Amino acid sequence: MSEQSGAGPANRSRRLFDLRFLISGLFLVYGVIEVVTGLLDSHAELAKADGIRINLWLGLAMLVLGLSFLLWARLRPLRPADHGEGGTDNA
Repeated sequence: MSEQSGAGPANRSRRLFDLRFLISGLFLVYGVIEVVTGLLDSHAELAKADGIRINLWLGLAMLVLGLSFLLWARLRPLRPADHGEGGTDNA
């Protein structure tokens, strides 16, 4: 039973240093900012972009990318490295 109680903090520390969570968080925050900016674009900004709400589309793409990183991190969590026999190949 002591093995299971020790696995919890080690697993949490691995997830804490998983860069996929950091990357997904940044994309989600910036995606929300871009979506809000895209929804509030003025007519002058739309005219510069030839009528395309580029901030809105970019924000939606960033949200999709952030969610995909988060999904990837949840579905494929980090596993401890296997340091079995012959860990290095120095031939």
